[in-house]
Amino acid sequence: MVPMDHSIEPEKRLTEAQAGVYVGADRISAGGLEGRVALITGAARRLGAAMARGLHAEGANIGIHFHRSREEAEQLMTELNRTRAGSAVALGADLLDTGSLGGLVTQVQAAFGRLDILINNASSFYPTPVDDVSPSQWEDLLGTNLRAPFFLAQAAAPALRAEEGLILNMVDIHAQRPLPGYAVYSSAKAGLAMLTRALARELGPQIRVNGIAPGPILWPDTGMDESLKAQIVSKTLLKRSGCPQDIVRAALFFAKDAPYVTGQILAVDGGRSVGW
Repeated sequence: MVPMDHSIEPEKRLTEAQAGVYVGADRISAGGLEGRVALITGAARRLGAAMARGLHAEGANIGIHFHRSREEAEQLMTELNRTRAGSAVALGADLLDTGSLGGLVTQVQAAFGRLDILINNASSFYPTPVDDVSPSQWEDLLGTNLRAPFFLAQAAAPALRAEEGLILNMVDIHAQRPLPGYAVYSSAKAGLAMLTRALARELGPQIRVNGIAPGPILWPDTGMDESLKAQIVSKTLLKRSGCPQDIVRAALFFAKDAPYVTGQILAVDGGRSVGW
């Protein structure tokens, strides 16, 4: 507890406290996200698209990053612009090309004049048995899950600092405990968890940096055996899988309602990381 300064007159102390609470909070939460701008990597599909729709519904303008999913990105852009004209752009870039990352920020600023929220969502995910890991797999998994979030945060920092913005990193519960057969992916996400805390320290007080660690929300596109799904769900305390909207709610919490939260990683996993 911070001791109260009794040398300040009560009336003045109350005024300063009110200013501290309401000025900071209203900047973020009053009226949703109208006028704010979010850049979301890997936003064409799955959780990225869900967050794009969720933030857009709250009034934000959206930069939809894609790499190979151009068709899905453009369809989402059309959908969002049909709801609110000129509120979304689709931006193609290979996140492994570090030199292109600054261009994403520049394009968003050119479209909307500012940047308030960066969501590092794009991620490569596939098994890497230790005996078979190749240098290209290492570069891909570390590149998309750790290197790109760092250098994109670096490129976005001036714009975010100007708006007292937010960086939100999509981590993973397996940053805490490695997923068997996924040594490189788990290591990359563990690095992203530490990067989240490190950037919170380095970029504060102007920029908040937080993370979300999903549990069983969406199953891999490549498919998964039903018995394995059941085994994973059985390890959650809630005994059920989540849904994309659970991640959207968490993202909106950080974006709208958490002006005094930074350096934190919220597990949205049905309690799996408690009952592992």
